Amino acid sequence: MEWLFLILAGGFEVGWAFSLKYSQGFTQLIPSVVTVFGMILSFYFLSLALKELPLGNAYAIWTGIGTVGTVFLGIILFKEPFDIMRLVCIGLIVTGIIGLKLVSPH
Repeated sequence: MEWLFLILAGGFEVGWAFSLKYSQGFTQLIPSVVTVFGMILSFYFLSLALKELPLGNAYAIWTGIGTVGTVFLGIILFKEPFDIMRLVCIGLIVTGIIGLKLVSPH
């Protein structure tokens, strides 16, 4: 269950980062509320995952999921640059996430 919680936490991190862009500095009500709600859920699920997972691994994977998801949403939704070097760097992050999962004792 702890891995499911960690994946959910990462997913909500992507969601709140996405809605933060639309909040325009917390000047737009609905995106601001979604951002705060997403932050709360992300931290909640991270806290559940941390009951069983090592802090360093869980935190790195959580931020990695958030980073990779946010980059891809930025490319798709905001037409951010999409080039080979960005893909290589994202690939390194994904490799690190998989590596941490493989060496985790849980």
